[in-house]
Amino acid sequence: MDVLFIVKEFPHSRVIGGPIIIYNRVKYLSEKHTVSVLAFGEEPTPEQRASVSRYCLDLQLVPFVPARHGVLQRVRDLMIAPVPPYFMNCYSKEMYGALGGMVRRHHYDVVVSEYSMVAQYIYNNHDMVGVKRVMSVHECYYIARKKVFEMEGCSREGLLALYNLEGLRRFEFDMYADADRVLTLTQEGRGELLGIRPDLDVSVVPHGVDVEHFKPGDRGEGPPTVMFLGNYPHDPNRDAVIFYGTQAWPEVRKRVPGARFLVVGRGPTEDMRELAARDGSIEITGQVEDVLPYLAMSDVFVCPVRLGGGFRGKVLEAMAAGVPVVSTRLGAEGLPAKDGENILLAETPHQLADASVRMLTDREQAGRISARARELVVTDYSWRRGVEILERVLGEVVGDASR
Repeated sequence: MDVLFIVKEFPHSRVIGGPIIIYNRVKYLSEKHTVSVLAFGEEPTPEQRASVSRYCLDLQLVPFVPARHGVLQRVRDLMIAPVPPYFMNCYSKEMYGALGGMVRRHHYDVVVSEYSMVAQYIYNNHDMVGVKRVMSVHECYYIARKKVFEMEGCSREGLLALYNLEGLRRFEFDMYADADRVLTLTQEGRGELLGIRPDLDVSVVPHGVDVEHFKPGDRGEGPPTVMFLGNYPHDPNRDAVIFYGTQAWPEVRKRVPGARFLVVGRGPTEDMRELAARDGSIEITGQVEDVLPYLAMSDVFVCPVRLGGGFRGKVLEAMAAGVPVVSTRLGAEGLPAKDGENILLAETPHQLADASVRMLTDREQAGRISARARELVVTDYSWRRGVEILERVLGEVVGDASR
């Protein structure tokens, strides 16, 4: 097959979060098929570009120009923009032009949009005639924005979510219905989409993890450490840090003197930095080259996610690295993990704090949970297994499942 991935963020080998899924899909799919990538992004370092281009027939980057967010512009977008306000955050005529040029230069059997935000470029696009279109939904934006509004109400965040809900359900689900196939990362995500639009053709292609890179190592010296990882421009990650840091962490710090909360990842927001400035036990690293050294110095990995959907690859990475995980049920969505066996599940601030303290202080229980979690990940969540499922689904879409 000739496959083109269109991506919201350049998926090089060192990126964290959702884009690492795409990098590994490109890497392993290229072993048997021809793969190209079109992505938003500035010119990467030579090392970053080489880590992807070695697997690609063609690799094109389109500079991302952030949407204007003034009040007048928002009103104008609401009234006359070709897509709903939320999708205007990623609307680009340059991306349409680059995609058209690529499909005219080379015949692709299938184009895969990774993230719904870029699915708009293959929806109702005349350049796509004769090309199969697959939309990979890492997170349904309508469902995610609706959850924010229901949780935040008439707060600033809630009202912004309400504004972004305008026209979102109709546009997003019409877009999915226009695809030849829709992909989700979990059965739960598939069920949510079908609950709104039962006629969709949805397949589950799970997340994965590099079990050779992420493996247990020596803990070394250092204070008792609880870690979270994320891309913080993605609001569910920002919310998780503020929620845990303000409502659960004070209890952890009181019960485990000297403990620190290590917040790793790209784009920490101003409210996160303010929280760390008020509490010296909270350390924010910003973007890092490799998350494994930070996992190696951590005793517990928390995933106190309350918003959004999809699959959290960070949980798999922590499990593979031998770090016991404490998570909300939403944070562990899609994992066949069992509370008390290979993960600790908690919802309220007190429950999250209590589970964190147990993992910090009961090393025997922490060791049992982390060993069983590592076994689960190695058995069921290697990247190669996930890409084999993707390959089979794309083969079905193209019409030659034997490929």
